[in-house]
Amino acid sequence: MIFRTKTFRVFGLLSMLIALAGAVTVVVAQPSEESTPKTATLIEVQDAIGPATSHFIRKGIDRAAERGDAVMILALDTPGGLDSAMREIIQAILASPVPVVTYITPRGARAASAGTYILYASHVAAMAPATNLGSATPVAIGGSPPGGTQPADKGGADAQPNTEANKEGGPDADTDAKAGSEQPSSGGTAMERKTINDAIAYIRGLAETHGRNADWAEKAVRDAANLSAEQALEQNVIDVIAADIPDLLAKIEGRTVVMSDGEKTIAAAGAVVERLEPDWRTKLLAVITNPTIAYLLMLIGIYGLIFEGYNPGALVPGVVGAICLLLALYAFQVLPVNYAGLALIVLGIVLMAAEAFVPSFGALGIGGILAFVFGSIILIDTEAPGFAVSKPLIGGLALFSGALVFGIILFAVKSFRRPVETGLEAMLGAFAVAREDFERTGNVFIHGESWSAVSSAPVRNGQRVRVTAIDGLVLNVEPEQSQEAS
Repeated sequence: MIFRTKTFRVFGLLSMLIALAGAVTVVVAQPSEESTPKTATLIEVQDAIGPATSHFIRKGIDRAAERGDAVMILALDTPGGLDSAMREIIQAILASPVPVVTYITPRGARAASAGTYILYASHVAAMAPATNLGSATPVAIGGSPPGGTQPADKGGADAQPNTEANKEGGPDADTDAKAGSEQPSSGGTAMERKTINDAIAYIRGLAETHGRNADWAEKAVRDAANLSAEQALEQNVIDVIAADIPDLLAKIEGRTVVMSDGEKTIAAAGAVVERLEPDWRTKLLAVITNPTIAYLLMLIGIYGLIFEGYNPGALVPGVVGAICLLLALYAFQVLPVNYAGLALIVLGIVLMAAEAFVPSFGALGIGGILAFVFGSIILIDTEAPGFAVSKPLIGGLALFSGALVFGIILFAVKSFRRPVETGLEAMLGAFAVAREDFERTGNVFIHGESWSAVSSAPVRNGQRVRVTAIDGLVLNVEPEQSQEAS
């Protein structure tokens, strides 16, 4: 009996030790969430919103999701950009499994045009002191319509001057915006009204998704209204004002946001922030999608292929031209290009090149210059800030092309005035040398050939004679002495 009791005690002690060891193993194998360092990805955008920006931000969201970051911070300072790139960014933000915090920084920065839409789409909207947002009216391709109504375009929207009330964010700002939302957009063309109403519906939907001020959002589109950081916070346009990144993380700690799969509470205080740098592909895309660079690549490509066609086997112009042209075509694929402008540029270059071979006395060259200039001006089909071909560059290339065409015309005129140097006509008035003495007929040497000649005066061997006429294969000549005497 005593033996059994001791045996049970031993087994009980062993069981307790095994259970304790298992508990320690579980604790060690599965550390608490608090012991795991929190991370956050930071992306800085300080330029116009374009294809390269869209690619960079979408890559940042994917990286933050793969690492399981607490948040992804988008430090934004932009004058606006392309509508297509803006919508790609917004779609990525709305589908992101990681809360996206758009932070307008540094001091003096702005989120104009497309930046305002991105701010409204973000799960958390934040601004640094002395920053502003707004001016989300789409920009017109053809200029402002009558009546002062803000027009529309394919691009994001440009910063537009606004009223004093909008600048100050006065007490009637919300009332005016609400009243404006109840009235249909008037003035401008049907297409302009359509585009503005589409932009209004889009930004109101983003505002309502995150419980922000939808009426002011409409006012930013309809009237190009602007707000400072303090005014934006007062009017429920943004969520927080933060002095820097650590302050931002501390202020959004514990905030509940609406994600694509439900609500989520942010736990980002003290997170380790890692800045994501653009990779080589993003940098290359940023360079070649610059409209001015794409424009130059296209010109180099076209001229390179033309030079290769005129000099077959040169290789270098053809290879360089083909590479540049393919890069330009890739850039045009993601840029809002007017293909009528592209066709005019190609036509202009072809006409200017044809001027050197067709005696049009400048008609082809002048027409080519006009087609080239008009095509260059309308090539990029948007007035979004940061997306336009440099006008001084167009003017400089037009002057260079004009000088080239003018030089070709001068060369043609000089060639037209020069005496004929080949054929029978080239021998009229030229001097020949007699190969024998003769009084009426004999042989003369001219242009490396021996000709029969008829002279009205005696000619001595070796004497120079001038050709006065050509009768078949016989030259009419007169001695140089006779010419001088006469």
